Parts: sequence; C-alpha cells; structure tokens
Amino acid sequence: MARWCYRHRLVVLLLWLGALFGLGAASSAAGTNYANVFSLPDTDSATAYDLMEKAFPERAGDTDTVVWKVDDGSVRDDSVRSRIEPALEEIGRMKGVGEVTDPYAAQGGAQISRDGRIAYAQITFTEQANAVPIDLVEDVVDTAQAAERDGLQVELGGQAIARTQEPPQGIAEAVGILAAAVVLFLAFGSLFAMLLPIVVAIAGVGTGMIATMLMSHVTDVPEVAPLLGSLIGLGVGIDYALFIVTRHRRGILRGMKPEEAAVTALNTSGRAVLFAGGTVCIALAGMLVMNMRFLDGVVVATSLTVVLSVLAAITLLPALLGLLGMRVLSRRQRRKLAAAGPEPEETSGLAARWSSYVQRRPRPVAALAVVVMAVLAIPVLSLRLGATDQGNHQESTTTRQAYDLLAEGFGPGFNGPLQVVVEGDAPAGLVEGIRSTEGVAQVAGLPPANGVTVIQVVPDTSPQSEQTDRLIDRLRDDVIPQSGAEAHVGGVTAVFKDFASVTGDRLPYFVATIIALGFLLLLVAFRSLVVPLTAALMNLIAAAASFGVLVAIFQWGWGTELIGVGKEGPITSFLPVIMLSLLFGLSMDYQVFLVSRMHEEWVHTRDNARAVRVGLAETSRVINSAALIMICVFSAFVLSGDMEGAMAGIGLAAAVALDAFILRTALVPAAMHMLGKANWWLPDWLEKRLPHLAVEPKEEAAPVAGAGPVPAGSASVVHGFVRTADGEPVDGAAVTLLTKGGRRLDRVTSLADGSYIVSVPAPGTYLLATSAESYGSRAGQVVVADGPLVYDVELAEGGVDAVN
Repeated sequence: MARWCYRHRLVVLLLWLGALFGLGAASSAAGTNYANVFSLPDTDSATAYDLMEKAFPERAGDTDTVVWKVDDGSVRDDSVRSRIEPALEEIGRMKGVGEVTDPYAAQGGAQISRDGRIAYAQITFTEQANAVPIDLVEDVVDTAQAAERDGLQVELGGQAIARTQEPPQGIAEAVGILAAAVVLFLAFGSLFAMLLPIVVAIAGVGTGMIATMLMSHVTDVPEVAPLLGSLIGLGVGIDYALFIVTRHRRGILRGMKPEEAAVTALNTSGRAVLFAGGTVCIALAGMLVMNMRFLDGVVVATSLTVVLSVLAAITLLPALLGLLGMRVLSRRQRRKLAAAGPEPEETSGLAARWSSYVQRRPRPVAALAVVVMAVLAIPVLSLRLGATDQGNHQESTTTRQAYDLLAEGFGPGFNGPLQVVVEGDAPAGLVEGIRSTEGVAQVAGLPPANGVTVIQVVPDTSPQSEQTDRLIDRLRDDVIPQSGAEAHVGGVTAVFKDFASVTGDRLPYFVATIIALGFLLLLVAFRSLVVPLTAALMNLIAAAASFGVLVAIFQWGWGTELIGVGKEGPITSFLPVIMLSLLFGLSMDYQVFLVSRMHEEWVHTRDNARAVRVGLAETSRVINSAALIMICVFSAFVLSGDMEGAMAGIGLAAAVALDAFILRTALVPAAMHMLGKANWWLPDWLEKRLPHLAVEPKEEAAPVAGAGPVPAGSASVVHGFVRTADGEPVDGAAVTLLTKGGRRLDRVTSLADGSYIVSVPAPGTYLLATSAESYGSRAGQVVVADGPLVYDVELAEGGVDAVN
C-alpha cells in the first residue's frame, strides 16, 4: 500500500482534498447539534430531573442572570431604577428572549438582597444556550452593561453569557501547531520535513472534527467532545507522522532511494503506528464500560479522530514523501550525503551515551525515577471529584463577577440551589423538616404543577463545598425518609454529585479493563509476560503522578490564576475517565515504539543488555521529540477558554512529560536491564496458543513448520558442534532456530560431545541462537540451501557475544 500511495501521490492527494472539502460542505449545510446529557439512569437526581420536566415543560430555554450592585444607597433608589428598568425592558423586547423577571415587579422582592445593595433579574431565552444566536447574547450583554455608572456595577452570568467570553475557535489548536512546528524544525532542520507531520495531522483532525459535527445529528455528542478530539488528534497525528518521517529520513541518509526508504519506513514504523493507534482506540473504547451516555459521544469523537489520523499517516504521508523526494532532507544533509556517502549504521551522540549510562547504573537510575514519581503522586491522595462552574472562571470575567455578587448578596449556596421534587402534594412536615436541617439557608415550596411539587432549597455553602455534598446526603438518608414522602433531590449540584459518585464506583472496573486489554495486546505483540506487566505498572505510575500534578494545580490552586484558568475547585467528575483513556493509549504508543526496537534487536542477538541499550539509543530521541510536541499541543489548550479542556490539556501534558522523560527514558530501560532475559520469557504452552501479531515487518523467511504442506525434499537440517574457544565441547547448550522475526521453529540441547541438530522446514534465511550456563550467548544468521548445513558455534566462557 505504501508503494502504491508513493507512486500515485496525486490521486491520494485529490482523494484527501475531496474528502475534506466534501465533509466540510456537508457540515456547513447541516450545522451542529451537540447535547450535554449528564443524567445517569437509576440515580436520584435523574428521577428528580424527569419529574421537573413534567412539572415545567415550558421552561425549555436557557436562563441567564443580570446582577447589579450599588456602592451606596439601595438598588430601589430612583437613580438606579431609571437606568436598570429601561435596559431590562429593551432586553425583553429582543427577538429570542422569552421572559425577563424584574425585581421591581410586584412579586420580585425576593430578588433583592436584605441590605438592598444587590439585585438580580433572570432572562429566559427561547432556546438552549448552544442554540441562542451569539449576536443576541452580545446585544443582551451590551444593553445591560450600558446601564453602568460610577457606583453602579452590572454583571451577567449563565451558560449563554459564558459563550461571549470564549476565545475564537481554533486559537488553542493554532498555538499548539505553531509550537509543534518549532520543535519539528529544530529536530529536522528542514522546512519541508517540518511541514509533513503538520499537514498530516491537520488532515486527520480536520476530517475527524467535521465528521464529529455530522455525527452529532445522529447521536448524543457533548460539547467537550470536539475539543478533546482535536486535542488527542493533533497530538497523535503529529507524533505518528514524526515516527515515520524520522525512519524515512534515516533510510535515505544510510543510502536508500527515496521510494525504498518510504516503503521501509511504512513497513516498520508504519506498522508500529497502526498498532499504536489501535491501542489508543481500545483504551478510549474502555470508557464504554462506565455505561454513561455522556461518555459515549466522547468515545465516538476521539476514536474517529485517531482512526483518521492513522489513516492520514499511512496513506497521505507516503504520497507527500513522493512529492518531496530528496527534499525531505535539509540542503546541508543533501550536500553531505553527496560528498561523504551514506551514514554508518551505529547510533551515536547524547542518546547513545545516556543509554550506556543506564546500562551501567540501572539501580540508581530506577531508584531516582521512582522517588520523583512518588513525590508527584502524593497530591492524588486528596483527589475530590465534582463540577466546575462559573465561580471557577477568571476574576476579570463578567460571569465570575456575577457569581461572586450573587454569593455576596444571597449566600454562597444561591449559585447552586437544590430541588426536592415530590410526585403529588408534599407532606406538611417535609418543608419544615428541610428548613430545620443543618446547612440549609432558605426553603421555598412552590405550588404543585402538573401533579408535581417542587421545594427550592438554598444551602449555606457553595455548590462545590463538601458541606453541600453532606447536606444532599442528609436530605436523602434522613430528612426525606423521616417525613414519609417519596421525594427526590435534584438540581445541577445533585446531578454532578451523583455523576462523581457513579464515576468513583465504576472507575476500578474501567481501569482493570483497559489494563487487561493493553496487557493482552502487548503479550501477543512481543511474546513476553514481563514486558506487558512492566507496561501496566508504568501506566499506573504515570497516571498517579499526572493526577497529582492536576490536583496540585486545579484543586489546590497552585498557579491557577497565573496560567489563566481561574479559581481552584474540584476535579471535573468525568475527567479521570477521559484522561485515563487518553493516558493509557499514549503511554502504550511510547511503549510500543520503544520495546518494538528492543524486541527487534533481541530477536537478532538474544542479548538483552544490547537489545535494551540499542533500543533506547535509537528511539529515545524521537520519543522525546514526539513528547515535546504533545506537551506543546496539550498545554496550548489552556487557551481554549474551557475549564475541562484546560484540565485535560495540563493533565495530559504532565502525563506525557513524566511518561517520556522519566518512565520510558529512565525507569523502563533500567528495570529491563535489571530483569535481564526474564523480560522475554514466555511459557512454551502459551507460546503455542497465542496468535501472531506482526508489529515488525514480515520476514522473507521460509514457511513455518506445520503452517501448510511443504514440497517434497524441501525440509532440511542445520547441524554441527558447540565448542569453547579452546575446542572443548559444551554439553547442555540450548540451540534454537528462529525466523528472522523471532518465531521459534526448533529447539534442542547439545549432547556430551557438543553436537546438535535442528530441523529446517524449507530453504531460506534463519537465526540460530545458542546459550549455555557459565558461557556467553551467540546468535547469527544461517542461510540454508537445498541440503543440510554444517554450522559450528563457539561460546566464550563468562562473556557475551553481541551479534548484529
């Protein structure tokens, strides 16, 4: 496929452009229909929500608030009313505004604070916040704030108002791409090579985002899904292209023609990209275990974007490589290649020196890495799930100012009232029981509507306070049962509390699922029990440390205002599920790229120390570059204007930094050096039963024994003696015949005279690995023709023979 795309590059480019513009035209005509469905089945708040819809079906539009405060006097003064009332009347006449509740009306006394300095009016739009035209919302804001004067402050809050404060769409993505372009230029030194991963990522993310817009018409897709999809899509899209372009450039520098270099790159790194993309999608699909409708749309958007990013990397990228040819190298590299010839195969430089250092001192390196990760993980012990609201916005925003004014004038619980909902009439003692409950500031029973009674409860504490959570529990566990009523506690605060509770209960099953799936994938890919166990442990360490960073910043407030994300608060309840899915997927990417190179070297040499050293030396630079790009892309989402997006961006940036620079560069190779050959151990019975999954390219090897009929006379043997350097026979040496890809064909033990004989299914090139206790190991290629091959093996006592 890579060769076809390379040779038919114009066709591939036209197909991608057609898909991008065709989907774009369709989405422009259809628009979007995002839906935040937070309700959970079989929860108390969900039942309350259903009853509220039955009671007040007409209140379908978004309700926002205008709040004003006077420095001196009262909001009832004529000088204040003369400015506020005309503004509210003008807002009420605007097309798209359904109702404005005026505190100066006969029934509006409750909308003025006790000290008379703060009042509010509620504006009910005819549509939900996402459907309200942004021009209308801006007119409402301008009209209300035009009433301000010295000593009179006017602020606005609500979901529709918050949309006016969002930065222009694409700012976060543009900044992330720009930062990634700088890193790529420094890594490649070539403008054209720098542009390749950027173009591929934009193609994958662009088609993914447009497809997500269209899918919002057929399934529930939350507003945050496209943001998370673009976040993960840009990260993996640029990284996957980076891995392939790096391999392609290395092939050209080592003397290959551009077409062969591209085919080889796609047949090696491209396979790893396919496997890595699959692991990311599987990790994302693990969210379905949570059985939450809100997360289903996130799975659809992010998985679709990852799939299209992988597709762009394995089809669009080889076409672009065909267009560039030798220009994928910088001018300096092209001149050097023409003058001095191909580069040597050996890896040198800082990466090679670090890899050798880890091999010499694995224990201190591992100990230091564990200490750093453990310290960073400490804050996770105080993790508290909840919901962010406009009280977490930056202090300069009108929504935050309105939130604070309402809390000042009517109490902190006013911003998150609870609704106790009863089907039918409420018992006489229920309202009094709620009023006398600790933590309740105000209670108001509304007249029954459509057979449903709603009791409005304002807590003493803010919506994000732990005391508010405890109040909800007291109402459900004590007050309501004692009254004998069948009542349910609802409201946004109760919904998010239930959401956090369900998330916490189901999270262990979710983590177990994605760890088990990742373990099975790596087990099949690398034919080892220890490698996937190590990967699972590292993923848990990375998750704990990255959540520790997240808690310290967003929950403890270490630098929230400094980085412009507002006030500290609980971690959004759905974020751990989304972050863990993305984190496990990305961690698996790095594990696959690192260990696949180690496994390739292990197959060829059977020398664990060399395999780990060479694998780290050859992949650490590209993994670190890829991680730096992801950190730039993820961190840029602080500029998205969305608190959940900022949390996910900072959390994933921290996770990638810790995973790449500490775990994959230090702890994983150090642990593999200490474990030695145990890294590659797999019981024989399991080896026979596992399916084969080719992460490395297919071998040009003979047919595997037992895989099908072998032509008569084609089977043969390799035989000879295993001896020491002095010519002494080695008894009991293990002699193994393998394909070049590492699949075992035969295994025998040498006899007392050192002789051995292994069967060969057909002529071809194989690997013969020999090892014995107290002696070094040796591995080398053997080429078997039509007849038996005599091949003697010499082992050095106490040494290791590293064969390339």
